Amino acid sequence: MHIEHIAMYVDDLEKTRDFFVKYFDAVSNEGYHNPNTDFRSYFLSFGDGARLEIMHKPNMTQHEKELARTGYIHIAFQLGSKEAVNELTNRMKNDGYTVVSGPRTTGDGYYESCIIGIEGNQIEITE
Repeated sequence: MHIEHIAMYVDDLEKTRDFFVKYFDAVSNEGYHNPNTDFRSYFLSFGDGARLEIMHKPNMTQHEKELARTGYIHIAFQLGSKEAVNELTNRMKNDGYTVVSGPRTTGDGYYESCIIGIEGNQIEITE
């Protein structure tokens, strides 16, 4: 068994799609639109087969995205080396994203950094 995909609602579909394409080499489908409800979505595929569905519909409720809260908290991408973690962390920092932690080796042995990415969502970058 494996997780088929994870989904998240966003305010700006195109900007979010471009974020994951630019920083994480996602490949996007052509998108879906339901004209009756104005629901729109894209499926983003990553090199190892993982998929992320980004979705938008009118009149969504906004909630504050606290760093420590219940529910899904971040999405993590494994890059394969400390150098790749350092490079992407610096690239995203230079592009204006907030680095919450790292790069560092955590107590449980991960070499990682955590970024506040697109629309205030946490992105973990690991070795």
